[in-house]
Parts: sequence; structure tokens; C-alpha cells
Amino acid sequence: MRLFDTHAHFGGTDAETAALLERARAAGVGRVMAVGGDEALNAGALAAKRIADADPSRFPEVLAAIGWACDRAGEPASALEYGPDIRAVGEIGLDYHYTPETRDAQMELMSRQLETARRLDLPAIVHTREADADTLALLRETPVRGVAHSFTGSQDFCRALLDLGFYISISGIVTFKAADNVRETALVVPEDRLLVETDTPYLAPVPKRGHPNEPAFVAHTLEFLAKLRGVAPEDLAERTSANAAALFLAPPNPPA
Repeated sequence: MRLFDTHAHFGGTDAETAALLERARAAGVGRVMAVGGDEALNAGALAAKRIADADPSRFPEVLAAIGWACDRAGEPASALEYGPDIRAVGEIGLDYHYTPETRDAQMELMSRQLETARRLDLPAIVHTREADADTLALLRETPVRGVAHSFTGSQDFCRALLDLGFYISISGIVTFKAADNVRETALVVPEDRLLVETDTPYLAPVPKRGHPNEPAFVAHTLEFLAKLRGVAPEDLAERTSANAAALFLAPPNPPA
């Protein structure tokens, strides 16, 4: 069973990153999307790719995404260089749970990065929390390919994102006792739009709760999700990995 962890952050030393990747490969993870969001996470994503590329026999393939997350709204942010090794813009998005007062700045930052994704024809990795209407408004204003990562929204919000062509990624939250809403939504995502992720180092799934998350643990989320949806884990692993490859490995075709 070959798995694709579609969202992991790396911020440790090279040795720590190498150890995480080595354990991921041993757990059947064939690909990892290393995701940025601030200076340290952008650097960590690039470092994870460099480490994996140096020894493909030891590590899973690593793809890299860089971007500025919503908590950087209103702060100076340097321009990012989206060379050929960068496969996505992210993570970006909106989160009004703790800082609703930064709404306008968050929307401006996300809008700018959606335009970058559109211009380069790169998928956007979108974080959205308590910001359904504004997220949809920005995505309709600047249509892009992408994924709503670690999705915790309603079925209606999920369907609206699917209507925009987005993928929906399920994290270890789906295994949490109180996450009935996530389980309900995970059941309505079509099999060709479903992804799985860890959101390393956060949101470790049962039975690893209380530990820092890592890409190897995506197997637990995948197995839980397969049981929830009534399918074989091997089949769901193949389907979600193919979906992720379709999103992140398709050659960009920037608009003229």
C-alpha cells in the first residue's frame, strides 16, 4: 500500500527531517507534499525536498509548496520564488477563529497569492476556518486548481468547494471522538476528489494522539477513512494517491 501525505510541515534539523522521511517510507508513504506558510516552514519544505532528492532509495518523493499563511496577514512578506521545483502555492487562506479583526488583511494576502497560483497554473493549498463565505468569494473571483486542506467545514461548504473543482483533504481530525461533523462530510466527498494528510506536526490521529504528528501516521487516517467509507484500505490508498498526483503533478499550463 503506497500512501501520499498531501500536507506536512517540516521545521527541524536536517537530521530530524531525514528521520521523519525515513519512517514515512517504512510505513508505505511514497510521496509527501511539504508545505510552507512562513519563513521557517517555507525553508523547511525546501529542505525536505533537498534531503529526499539526495537519496530516493531511502526516502519518499517529496514535493514542495511555499506561501504565506493567514497569520502573516498585515506583516511585511518578501517575494517568493516559484521555480520549477515548486508544485503548489501554500499554505494560504483565511482563519477568523482567533483574529477576526484581521479579516481585510487576510483577504488581501490570500487574493494576491491566488493570483500567483492562477498566473503560474499551480494548485493552491487553502486553509479555511470560520470563513466560508469569504473563502468562496475569493475562489470565485480568481479561479484556481486546489485543495481545502484538513477540512472541518459543513457538507454545504464542502459541496460548494467541489463545485469550484477543489479537492477535499481529510486529516487525523476525522479519528477524533468529537469530530462527527468531519466524518459526516468525509462521506459526501466523491472518491475522485478525496485526499488524505497529516498536517505534521499537528493533529496526530488516534491511536497516536498526544504525540507530534508525522507523515508515517497518515496510514492511520487512511485506514480509519477506509473503514468509515466501507472500502478496502488498499483501494482508498490507490485512489487518494492518484488524486493527489493528478492535482500536484500535472504539468502547469499558465494562461497566455
